[in-house]
Amino acid sequence: MRHARASLSAADWLSLAAAPTFALMALATLSVGDSHWAALCSQAGRPSALTGMVPMYLLMAAFHMAPWFRLVRKD
Repeated sequence: MRHARASLSAADWLSLAAAPTFALMALATLSVGDSHWAALCSQAGRPSALTGMVPMYLLMAAFHMAPWFRLVRKD
């Protein structure tokens, strides 16, 4: 297990940073609020649960989980 982690390149470490970064951005946006953008989007009609920055960041975090799955599978 230690050997697999030592052999990671800088690009591998960067790809591992994407999912937690997007998850933290979703939490930060959720805690601060997305009311300004929600007000702009609500003018177009009934807002959807999939609109806004929080769902976007969560989807981005989910799509960037592949490097974590590969890391777990190596061990």
